[in-house]
Parts: sequence; C-alpha cells; structure tokens
Amino acid sequence: MKQRSWHRYTVLFASLLAFTGGAMAADHYDPVTDARLMKAASDPGWLMYRRDYGSSGYAPFDAINASNVTGLKQVWDHETGFQQGHESPPVVNGDYLYVTTPKDELLAFQASTGKLLWKYQHDLSHVGLKTVCCDVVNRGVALYGDNVYMATLDNRVIAFDAKTGKVRWNRQLMAPDLGYAMTLAPMALQGKIIVGESGGEYGARGFVEALDAKTGKQVWRRYTIPAPNEPGGDSWPKGAYKTGGGGAWLTGSYDEATNTLFWGVGNPGPWLAKLRPGNNLYTDSVIALDPASGKIKWHFQYTPHDTWDYDGTNETVLTDLDYQGKPYKALVSASRNGWFYAIDRTNGKLIYAKKFVTATSVSGVKDGQMVTDASLYPDVDKEVFTCPSFLGGKNWWPISVDPQTHMAYVPTLHSCMTIKGATVGYKAGLPFLGETFNVTADPAFKDTWGAVQAIDVNTGEQAWNFPSKLPWNGGMLSTAGGLLFSGSADGHLYAFDAKTGKVLWKSPQLTSGIVAPPSTWTVDGKQYVGVYAGWGGASPIWGGDMAKDPAVANIPLGGHLYVFAL
Repeated sequence: MKQRSWHRYTVLFASLLAFTGGAMAADHYDPVTDARLMKAASDPGWLMYRRDYGSSGYAPFDAINASNVTGLKQVWDHETGFQQGHESPPVVNGDYLYVTTPKDELLAFQASTGKLLWKYQHDLSHVGLKTVCCDVVNRGVALYGDNVYMATLDNRVIAFDAKTGKVRWNRQLMAPDLGYAMTLAPMALQGKIIVGESGGEYGARGFVEALDAKTGKQVWRRYTIPAPNEPGGDSWPKGAYKTGGGGAWLTGSYDEATNTLFWGVGNPGPWLAKLRPGNNLYTDSVIALDPASGKIKWHFQYTPHDTWDYDGTNETVLTDLDYQGKPYKALVSASRNGWFYAIDRTNGKLIYAKKFVTATSVSGVKDGQMVTDASLYPDVDKEVFTCPSFLGGKNWWPISVDPQTHMAYVPTLHSCMTIKGATVGYKAGLPFLGETFNVTADPAFKDTWGAVQAIDVNTGEQAWNFPSKLPWNGGMLSTAGGLLFSGSADGHLYAFDAKTGKVLWKSPQLTSGIVAPPSTWTVDGKQYVGVYAGWGGASPIWGGDMAKDPAVANIPLGGHLYVFAL
C-alpha cells in the first residue's frame, strides 16, 4: 500500500514537474515595481498592454530596423485551439511572456524559446456569455510585483503567481449574464489593479474600479453615468442613469506629472437617442480621474447625445506636440466617430479635432465642443444614412505614436451605415438598443474597406496612407528602428517605413487574419516581435455588407501566436 502510494505521488510530482519545469528553467523573475512601471517605456521587456502608461505602443529598440528587417524569420509559435478573435499582445518581463486567449485562458511562455511554462483555463461552464457584445475575447494581462493579473468574461479579476500560475486571489465584481462582462487588460498602478466593465449594449451602468493589488479588495469604484445628485447627473432624464450604459471596456492611460488617470467611456443606452434627452454624460467621453480616489477631475465628450454607437473608449495616447506654434502636453485619440483629437491633458481643453475618415454624424466644432447633425438622428419611422458606421473610423484596435516621426499610426476602417429606430424596453441580460442597422461601403472609398494611416500629431493632417481592400483591424507597433508593424486581415504581419509608409517586409501568410496589436521585447540583447493571428471581434459578427464580402467572409479562423527575430 505504501509502495503504491509512493509511486502515485511520484508520478503526480513528475507530471507537475514536466508541465511547470520550464518555469524552473526560465530566468529569474524580476518583480515589477512601481519604479519599473513608471519607466516601462525604456524597459527591455513589454510590461503592460500598450507598453507604457502613456499608451504609446512605441518601443526604443533598433536591433531590427529598416536596413535589416527583410531578414526577419519566425523563431517560435503556438497554436491555441480557439476559433474566436485573438486580441492580446504578448506582455513580457525578462524571459517570461504572458498572453491570453478567447474565453479567458492565460498562457505563460519562455519568451526566447516559446517553451510553455504554465497555463490557466478559467471555468466559464456556468456562464451563458449572452451579455458579451462582440466576441468572447480577452485583451491581455497586467504585471505587478511577482503577480500577473487577468480580467474575465464573468466579471472576475484574478491574481496569479507569475512564475507558477498559482491563483493568489479571485474577486468577482458583478454577477455574470445580467449585462456586464470584462474583456480588457487590467492596469497596475500605485498598488492598485484598475479595470473597467463592458455592457453598454445591455443597459449596464458602466464603471471603472480599483482593487488592492495584494488582496483584491475594492479601493474605489467610479460609475461613468452620474446619479442625479452628482455632477453631470442633470444630463439624463429621471431614472435613466440606472441603465445608461457607458462601458469602460478598454485600458486607460496615466500621466505621472499630473497624477491623472485617463479612461475612455462607451456609448449610452439605449442607442436610440430620443429615449434619453440630454448630453448623457459621461458617455462617449474621456474622463480624467484621481487614481487615489476615482474622483473625476475633468472630461471631454467626443460625441454628445450619441445615437450612432460611437463610444469614446478608444485609447488616449500621451504625447507632447506643437500646434500652430504653441507647445502642448497633449493626449491624442482616433475616435470611432471619425475625428482625430488632440486634447490638453492638463485641463481637458480641445487643441484640435480633424476628420480622418468620412464623418457626417458629428459635423464640426463650436466653442471647443463637438457638434452633431440633427438631421442624422434616426427614429422609429426614420432611417438615415451616415458615416462612419457604428464600427467607427477606428474601433478598439490601438494606434501607436512615434516620438521620432511625430506621427500617429491609425488602423482605419472606411464604412458607413443605414440606421433606423425601433421600439425597445429594458430587461436585465437582454440587448437594449432601440435601433436596427447595416454596415455599408463608404461611397468615397468603394474599393477599400480599410487603410493604415499616418497622421502628423503636430497638425492633425494625414502624412501618408496605405489603402487596403480588406478592413484593416490590426493594432499598431512603432519602434526606434524606423519601423511600423501591423497585421492585415489576410494574415500577414507588415513592416512599414515609419516615415513614408513604404512596405519593407511582409511575413509569409499566417493561419488567420490579424486583429491583435504586435509587441516587441529583448532577451539578452536579442529583439523579438510577436503577434497573434486569430480573426474575430466585432467586424465579422456585426459587419453587415462588409462581413458578407466574400474576401472577408472567407478569412480563416483559428488562434496562432507567432514570434519573429533576425
């Protein structure tokens, strides 16, 4: 009996060792401190979702550069087995690489070799996932101390031992299937893990929440839809704030100089604007928060009284710029509504707003605020044609800002839509839209659904443009090597000359289309570039005529992580 027990435990230990042995073989894990996160822009790894607190998507590496990028080769890969959209960038500390999959699987690899160190599959068997709007995606992790953190579709934040994958704490923010879900990469900041909830299509009242990084206990929660007794509460009709939407479903940015957290806020609920008179704060806005308390310092609203699902969640990138001879500490954002914004990040005042696609619903600027076209609001008996479509001139796919070229690189979608009002009533867990819609081609771009577009941040004007017959949904990565990396819908990772847009290198065709942002890191001085192939997200689900285009409809599915090096 003792001999059999000893044999059983030996086998179990050997199995555990075989699965986690890579973790023992990997380099020492350096804790990710506040000091390292503040200097993440210059770290040899890739420590957070968009590399640094400014969300730049820019790395100061030049080992791979414009003169040698043609020598880039695949060095390792991993097939996930999932068929949905893959939207996570590799996050890297030392020789540890972390990436998530659809349906909340977390994978840890040795960054230099691709050896699987450990994995965690979150149990979603009890969840219907009926209130996950736009594919069952996960956009990645946060690192802090010796932990790695993931948010989940059933509204949990989970802390893991970064070396072993052991769960250290698991906290649920809201019950699943009632309207809320989480798809974003958390942010680690000042001892807190900060996340935002999705749910604007289901009448969920959005919020941003900070948790204690050590324990998971709530530090603060800031609802994005104010109650009647709060500032902005009078921008809603009585009671509407309870189902007002305003999801906070993408990771924010942080400015150390002003100690300000910036977070984008999504669409109001229901979509049909006549049911909720007013500007409906803080939907379709960027809000500036005190990271210690969650108190709102200021806001800027991209689309007042939105009825076109334009959101305001797109990432804000912190950059310094000179506009008309005056220097600014700015944040820039390419909004779903088709306008490229530069905002003074010290006070929330508009520096400029310029159209980067055909934009008719939001028609202009008056007294520093955006103006909408009253004739383009749909109603139950009124269908309108307007641009861009609700998918936006740019959806969640992140831009990158290069401090060398002073350009923002924008994954661009050229589409319009027909949209009409419909009757709707609120019921928890069911869609709360009040509109029907169809995505159509932009008449000004009949043969091109997408583009990679470079915008001079000092002027807001286009610097160069690379058109694409397919939608361009791949996130952006720029580097000190004079390169811009981004993936196409037909499954190629491109390297462009960051100054001119010339294609310098294109990978062999990967197994699926790309929507994820690439990332880059170094291990022992060797530079790597990694990206997921794995077509999915909103475009193939809600893309209307675009999704029916045979070239789009036939994009193969399936997740595959690719890593390249010289």
